[in-house]
Amino acid sequence: MSDLIPPAVPPIASHILAHLPPSPRASPLLVGIQGPQGSGKTFLTSSLQRYLSSSPHALSVCVLSIDDLYLPHALLRKVAEESKENRLLQGRGLPGTHDIQVGGAVLRALREGREAVLPVFEKSSNEGEGDRLPGGVRVAPPIDVMLLEGWFVGFAPLADEELERMWEGAPGQIERSEGDALDLRAFVRKEDIVDINRRLREYVGWWEMLDVFVQLTPRPSRPISPYSLIYKWRLEQEHNMKAKNGGKGMSDDAVKSFVDRYIPGYVFFSEGVTQGTSLSSRSRISDTQNGGKGYTDPSTGVRAQPRWIGKGVRVLIGEEREVVGVEEF
Repeated sequence: MSDLIPPAVPPIASHILAHLPPSPRASPLLVGIQGPQGSGKTFLTSSLQRYLSSSPHALSVCVLSIDDLYLPHALLRKVAEESKENRLLQGRGLPGTHDIQVGGAVLRALREGREAVLPVFEKSSNEGEGDRLPGGVRVAPPIDVMLLEGWFVGFAPLADEELERMWEGAPGQIERSEGDALDLRAFVRKEDIVDINRRLREYVGWWEMLDVFVQLTPRPSRPISPYSLIYKWRLEQEHNMKAKNGGKGMSDDAVKSFVDRYIPGYVFFSEGVTQGTSLSSRSRISDTQNGGKGYTDPSTGVRAQPRWIGKGVRVLIGEEREVVGVEEF
């Protein structure tokens, strides 16, 4: 089996095992896994599940992708229609396109050691717009570890004043590849970022239930933008898929346009993984899951550390997705 396990899996597994409560466990350890498009987080997550489920660990592990928590197709269309001016919401992916109530209910049930039904979203239906499938995957206790993976897991909303500062200091050009760049200010309006920031507040209740965190971080060895690796990796994914299915898929320009919509999320909100939110508990929107503990601070404008600080591990990956370092945070 070791030949099939990516090199990042053993150190991540060791990190998770080090924080696993002793048996018998009343509830699973909830682990957040964040990484950009094309970084291999889905493959890593499934490999991690297989590794922890096998001897000698033999744990019960379930996986939930944030992609399976998308709103049903009709509601996704409604979000897009009601947000015509915000190009970031013209399609699934960004905060505001997920079912907050369903996601919260699933995570709460798992955390409390109860049975849960994990939704499944089929991305290929409705001509690629996708839809939630009927039913879902039923998981029953005992569960030892639950892995929640997604591109913006742990990203945090900002107080208005900090968002204003970040907008003023944001890079104007985002490198896609050599000689090709996204003009960020021409692509997105400040009002769009404010809208996403407001919607991101609703996800804080999810993050507050996470115990341990794993982050995949691009770390190029040459002087290029880490953002350019996201474009490179996502293009490679599309090319590999088209090579296997007879050429069905997006053009290179379409892939770049697809990634463009996610870039503002990284620019403005990714620091939340390690720095938390600058919103006060009074000014944020939350369903108060987990009692509202651990992620916010009553002092307006002061960042409060996420509850996983001291229990986080960052895997640094190079241009070819090779592991170039592992560090804890």
